[in-house]
Parts: sequence; structure tokens; C-alpha cells
Amino acid sequence: MQRIIVTGGAGFIGSALVRQLIRESENEVLVLDALTYAGNLASLSEINTHARYRFEHADICDRPTVERLFASFRPDAVMHLAAESHVDRSIDGPSAFIQTNVVGTATLLEVATAYWRGLEGAARDAFRFLHISTDEVYGSLGAEGLFTERTPYDPRSPYSASKAASDHLVRAWHHTYGLPTLITNCSNNYGPYHFPEKLIPLVILNALDHRPLPIYGTGDNVRDWLYVDDHARALRLVLQRGRPGETYNVGGHNERTNLQVVETICDILDELRPLTGDAPARYRDLITFVPDRPGHDQRYAIDAAKLCGELGWTPQESFDTGIRKTVQWYLDNAWWWQPIRDKKYAGQRLGKA
Repeated sequence: MQRIIVTGGAGFIGSALVRQLIRESENEVLVLDALTYAGNLASLSEINTHARYRFEHADICDRPTVERLFASFRPDAVMHLAAESHVDRSIDGPSAFIQTNVVGTATLLEVATAYWRGLEGAARDAFRFLHISTDEVYGSLGAEGLFTERTPYDPRSPYSASKAASDHLVRAWHHTYGLPTLITNCSNNYGPYHFPEKLIPLVILNALDHRPLPIYGTGDNVRDWLYVDDHARALRLVLQRGRPGETYNVGGHNERTNLQVVETICDILDELRPLTGDAPARYRDLITFVPDRPGHDQRYAIDAAKLCGELGWTPQESFDTGIRKTVQWYLDNAWWWQPIRDKKYAGQRLGKA
């Protein structure tokens, strides 16, 4: 059993990780989350009364609060997922990304280092700081090749630049101060409880409302899709068995163009929720091509051979199985997404700067 602080644990990936930690381990979990627009305690409703779960509404930039939580909870590990994460929003307002992703990460590193130095013996040796990042720090691929852990950084958006900065800070803290850190860089996640500004949930919910399904440019941008529960399993494995100072790429081995993703969702909805009445004949008829976003990276693809070979991880979901589960979840769980559509984000376009 470990005591684990999960920052950003009310977000999409963070909540999937926390639900898994509570369901599938004996760990005690403290979620630290500022509950910005994408943080949602409803994503943790199934475990919110569990004896091994605790929540603190706090900002990672608030050093006194972070120090207090380290001192009271006495963590064995930190899994750092708190971040501003949407590229389009980073185009509209980059300063929030610098504050949370860079300043917040530096604050956590300083607090964690001081705490770790106060540990002794086995507790000091076992402590880990796992920083969860993105493949977008590597920039854009052409038609061939994969991102590896040795790929030079080449971030193209304010979001990816802020995450690259946070990665560099984590490495610097390991090499300078000896803090036992780990870094993961993941491909595009999808699955249940995904805030509907992202492509897959946005398309599903727009389709259910018979609204246009926007695709940037010609829809030929390629992403490697990773089911969120597979990602959570990878993070747990890296925390347990990863070597301090190392980076592990996490990818789903599921490359698809954006157009292919949207067409697949449309075909599943045609089967599960057929259109009737005055609606179009099929969901694909709602597809609408819109001007591309600034600086849109052409292709991401992850080589996860190091994670698979050294730690034995393999994804359990293919894109075909995972996307069907995802569409069905949104059909069955309007209680979760309808308040978001009504009060937080109604599907409007972002990032047109």
C-alpha cells in the first residue's frame, strides 16, 4: 500500500487514474485539484465516499497549501497530472498555461524536494515523483516515423511549449537535486468523462444535437489514440517499476486521421442511435470542414517499445473497441455531460486567433 497524491485528479485522465487506484489497489489517494472549468467532482462520484480517498480543493501554485498537504498526508509518491491541456484554449489565453503548467510544476517540485529530503531510509529510497506529459512536446511528424524518448523537443503551440518547459524542470530537479522523478509522454487520450471541448466527445454530443461536426482543414491530421484506462494502467506500472530519471512514452498504436475518427463515430451512432424525422439521413451528412487552427501539427505517433519491453505494458483496447465503448458511455450518461453543455461549454469553436 502507498499513499499517493494525484494532482489534477478531478480531470479526465486524473479521474480515470484515481478510480482505478481505488478499485484495483489498496493505495490511499489524496486528490489535489483547483476545479477549473474542466475539473469535475462528478467524475469521481463512484468513489467519493471510499475510506481510502480524500479530496482537497487547492491550486498547485499555492505553496503553503501544498506544503500543508504534504506534511499531513505524508505521501509515498506524487502523480502530477494537473495542467491546462487544450491547445485551442492556449491559443486564446496562453498565460493560464504558463501559470499552471510551468509555475505550478516548479512549486510542486520545490515542495516535493524539501519533503523528500526529510525522509529517511526505505521511505526516502521508495519515494517517486511521476510527471505526466504529452507527445505534443515533440512537435509534428511527417508521413513516416514515430516519436521516441530520444526525439528532440519541438513544441509548436503555447500548450505544448508549457508542457515542454515542465518536462525540462522535472529533469533538472532529478539531475540537480537527485529527486527520484519519472516522466511519461502520452498520445491523444479518449474515453468516458472527457470534457467535451475535445474532438471525440465534441463530435458525439454535436451529433446527438444534430449540429455540424467541425473538422479542421481537410481532416488529414493524424493522431495516435490511447484509451484512457489503458493510459492509467501504464501510469501505475511506471510508478511501480520505472527507473528514476527515465522517460516512458505511452501510445495506443492506433493512428487515425481526424476525418477517420469522425466518420467512425458517425457510423457507430447510425447503428446505436439512428436519425429519424427531419434529421439528415445519416450522421456523416453533418460533417463540416472549417478553417484550420493556427500551427496545427500534422501527425503524432508514439513508439511505446520502451514501456512495453522494459515494463511489460500493452494496451487492452484497440481503437475499434475503445471508441465503441466511448460512444455508448456518452449515450448512457447524459447526467454527466448535459450540465457541462448547459453551463460550461456548449460546443462553440475555440482557438481561432
